[in-house]
Amino acid sequence: MNIPWTFSLSDFISRLRIPDVRWTDIVEVLIISYLTYHILLWIKNTRAWQLMKGIAVIIALALLAAIFNMTTILWIFQHVAGIAVTALVIILQPELRNAMEELGRRNFLSSILRMDYTKTEEGRFSDRTVNELVRACIEMGRVKTGALIVIEQTTPLLEYVRSGIEIDAIVSSQLLINIFEKNTPLHDGAVIVRGNRIVSATSYLPITSSQLDKNLGTRHRAGVGISEETDALTLIVSEETGQLSYSYKGNLWSNVTPEQLRGALVRLQNKLSEEEAKGGSRSRISGIGKYAPWRPKQGGSSGEAPEKEKNVPDAETEGGAHD
Repeated sequence: MNIPWTFSLSDFISRLRIPDVRWTDIVEVLIISYLTYHILLWIKNTRAWQLMKGIAVIIALALLAAIFNMTTILWIFQHVAGIAVTALVIILQPELRNAMEELGRRNFLSSILRMDYTKTEEGRFSDRTVNELVRACIEMGRVKTGALIVIEQTTPLLEYVRSGIEIDAIVSSQLLINIFEKNTPLHDGAVIVRGNRIVSATSYLPITSSQLDKNLGTRHRAGVGISEETDALTLIVSEETGQLSYSYKGNLWSNVTPEQLRGALVRLQNKLSEEEAKGGSRSRISGIGKYAPWRPKQGGSSGEAPEKEKNVPDAETEGGAHD
């Protein structure tokens, strides 16, 4: 006996056809997936996340109005929608600007190939510069001398250099301590370091609009502000407590140890390892160092500094480096 639904199922299966998949279709799916992921990540890490919740409530109200045929509310939604889109762009202007700048800073070729040909045996700056920066921060923290040191990476800081007094001097702990000494002409503002040289002092930095701990002052807010707009690493010494902090990509790690501060500098240094230098290799995993350099703390402005990168030995420190 024939079962009717058997013929229907067989007919349905016979009509199934696997569509032709071109290589361009695969590339298109990958591009859309990549963009969607980064858009969602951007929304989650900015004020847009809170705005999305508000927009979801408005959309729910619009659906209810459509279901129950609330003509007046629907008329309001139709005429306000265009203005709302423009207002949304204005409200999110800082976040959109930061997103476009981050897109411009990305090296897509190196991120795809996972290679970095910009490394040298010395890196962006020398081990001596790392030692001098750490030593200066330790000494200034010990006597509670406030300091703000910005280390330039790939984003040029020329406009901030011009806002201060230009200096062309090799980085040394004595010079940094002297610059930030209280009641001296150059102590107010930030020092900008490019490579192994101090290029400016008393530079003005943008203040972050993010919510930070109320106990943090203008120096910390300026340090976070410059890290939001550029890829620079900012070293901060608190004048009130003498605690060491650093900021990178809008995230702040407060009350860090000298070892953690050194680890952040070593990762930013982007130098070849001893094995690579001996073998003449110029390719390594892209990014600041061999491993993930920073693990941002979501929902807060401060947190524990990440563990120091493995396989990167500490340079010898002066007495008190482990205090």
